[in-house]
Formats: sequence, structure tokens, C-alpha cells
Amino acid sequence: MKKNISLTTILLYLFITGTSAQTERAELLRNKILSGDTSTVIVVAHRGDWRYAPENSIAAIEHSIKVGVDVVELDLQLTKDSVLIVMHDRQLERTTTGMGSVREWTMDSLRTLKLKNGCGIKTKHHIPTLEEALLAAKGKVLVNLDKADRYFDLLYPVLVKTGTARQIIMKGKRPAQEVLSLWGQYLDQVIYMPVVDVYKDDAKQKMKGYMEILKPAAYELCYQSDDQIDYPLQIKEDLRGKSLIWYNTLWDTLCGGHDDDLALEDPDAAFGFLIDTLGARIIQTDRAELLLNYLKGRNLHP
Repeated sequence: MKKNISLTTILLYLFITGTSAQTERAELLRNKILSGDTSTVIVVAHRGDWRYAPENSIAAIEHSIKVGVDVVELDLQLTKDSVLIVMHDRQLERTTTGMGSVREWTMDSLRTLKLKNGCGIKTKHHIPTLEEALLAAKGKVLVNLDKADRYFDLLYPVLVKTGTARQIIMKGKRPAQEVLSLWGQYLDQVIYMPVVDVYKDDAKQKMKGYMEILKPAAYELCYQSDDQIDYPLQIKEDLRGKSLIWYNTLWDTLCGGHDDDLALEDPDAAFGFLIDTLGARIIQTDRAELLLNYLKGRNLHP
């Protein structure tokens, strides 16, 4: 005997299974980092895909997800009425139609502005709140919140409200003991990733503290040129089987010259060098689709 299944039941089923699939991807990506999986390379889109849509916009987040990015990096600022928004600059002029400091504007007034694209041209897009950005990313992609440590007391309630705490990567340069003191109770939810300038005098001391106290799942390493490469090579061996390594290819002095510009001419010399020689398994780029295509050609991204 046939059973009559209502449209409501079907839609509910599709909603539940769709939500489950989205949540599964975010959890898989989180688990990949926490487990130290080196079989593929994680791709991070800097400020979303800002070549497609205005940086730090909902459209930039959505396009990054669509093309298969694993992590979206977003920046935080605080309004006059203490609302966290997604924006890189403290000033409005470069990325919006407004003028002055973000801190001088309320959220309602910021709603009247439009975002500019990478060429400085006004678009139809608006400044998103952190809550709106997190809901756009929820379940679909991990989110690296830059400058999160400045606003953590305001930030965490938003993560709880949106149910996105387990998707968040928070980075910083504070010593290990300070990180543990400030945010230790949250580190079972939020992933904390130390940033180490390997060319600085205190780099080895900081690394020792992180490895002994925090044991983080990943580190972001920065070096200016290949004459500083000895320590990055040592770190690669020290972290083998323990933590993943993140490099930024945004500009040359973050990755010894193996940056996005070089990748346009010779991706093996840029992305390939960081992966094969320095052990990078997370790369943040302004050329997400270029990196994704390169990795897929090498069977380093699903």
C-alpha cells in the first residue's frame, strides 16, 4: 500500500539532510586540521574572494564557498554602538562610500553605505555584521577571524548565538602562557593558531613555549627571504606528525618571495616550494582559484 508523503515532510527532510551535509563539511575541515592530516592542502581565501566581490562581503564569502575554498579569512572592526562588523581598515574611505573612522559610526548609519570593489568603484553590496558573515559561512567553511583577540569578550557571544564557535580559527602572536590564561577555557571550541615571525630573535623561544604549553594544531610561519630559510626547514622537521604549517602568499615578505605574483608565472616555484620544501599544508592566498586548480592538478585538494 502506498503512503502519502506531504510536501512539508519532503521539504523538512531536504532541509535536515542539507544542513547535515553542510555541517559535516565544516566538521571534516576542523577535524582535518586537529588531526594533523597532511594528505592534502587547505586553501584559505584572504578577505574572501575579493577579486570577484568586495573584500569582506557576503558575496565574497559565498563565492569562496562555491569554488571550494576551505577557510575564509575575515577582518573585524567595532562600531560606535559596539557592533562587530567585517571590515579590514579602521577607516571607511578605501572600501566604502563613507568617510572617517568606523568607531565614529553606528551600525544603522553604516547600513546606508555601499562597499567598493578592488578598483575602488561603488557596488550594490553592504557592510556585513559579524553575525551575518558567520551565518553565511555556517556549516560550509571554516572562518579565520583576524584581529579577533582585540574583541574576544564581544566576539564569543556572537559565536555562541550563531553556533559557529567550532568553525573559528583565531591567530595571534601572544606568548603561549598568556594565550592559555586569556582564552584557555575556549580552546576546546575555537582553534588557536600562533603566528611566528621566524626571522625575529625571540622566534625560537616562542616556538618552544607553544610546543610545550599549547601544542597547537597548526602554526602560521612568516619569513622574509630565502636567506632566512634554515629555521623554517628546522621547524618543518620539529612539527612533523604534530602540527600543520600555514604560509601566506599574499606578498613576498611573508613567504620568502614565493608569493601569489610568482605563482602567476610559476606556481611550482611559489605554491610548490612552500608545500614540498617547507611542508606547508595550509596556504592563505589572494588567488584562491589559481591555488585550487594547482592543487587539484597534483591531487592535493579534493
